[in-house]
Amino acid sequence: MTATDDTGPDEAGQGPSLQRGFAIVREALRDMPNRPGCYVMRDDDGQVLYVGKAASLAKRVRNYANPTNLPNRIVRMISETATLTTTVTDSEAEALLLENNLIKSERPKFNILFRDDKSFPYIELSAGHQWPMLSKHRGEKKPGNTYYGPFASAGAVENTIVSLQKAFQLRSCSEHIFRSRTRPCLLHQIKRCSAPCVGMVSAVDYAETVEAARKFLVGGSNEVRQIWTTRMQTAAENMEFEQAAIYRDRVRALG
Repeated sequence: MTATDDTGPDEAGQGPSLQRGFAIVREALRDMPNRPGCYVMRDDDGQVLYVGKAASLAKRVRNYANPTNLPNRIVRMISETATLTTTVTDSEAEALLLENNLIKSERPKFNILFRDDKSFPYIELSAGHQWPMLSKHRGEKKPGNTYYGPFASAGAVENTIVSLQKAFQLRSCSEHIFRSRTRPCLLHQIKRCSAPCVGMVSAVDYAETVEAARKFLVGGSNEVRQIWTTRMQTAAENMEFEQAAIYRDRVRALG
């Protein structure tokens, strides 16, 4: 099949049709924002065909509007597309997590099948430690730890980890490095780690931040953002301006 083929709609204009698919994509682009988010393509029965994420929805989806040199798999997908909807997020990191959750729940037939999970990266949140570690993980899963993914793009995971470090400032160093630390590392200096290794954050505050990270990673970004915004406002009202600035920076890091 090539991008110039048409699978032939019936007389009522229903059923798979490449021409109809391109028209649906182009219509959706009319008011699609240049914002991060996810897009979902469904067939006539409402079944999800494909879930994608993008730093710019309009820029990404526009690739489907040009019939030239599209792979056969994409041509088939567009020909079956009856609706295209989008969900805007506040950051690319949120879009990546939303995409992953939608793929798991909807199991779209045109998305990559993660048959061998060990070959794809995860975001790992360790357990069994007073100071849990947040990091990228690939390979065998460790009992007790929490894993988010798998993700098809290692680069997207790396960027998401950086965003998570800015927002939550959880440690990412190994246990050996953590135990041997006598002063804060560079990540603390650039505000990507709260330096629990040298007592720069209390166990209570760190535990609260770990819980916030868990909520964010399962789609609770709005809840986390609201909690931190409220705390920022309360701190400012109490003239605790340094604490207010911390929450301000974390809210900004979420996007």
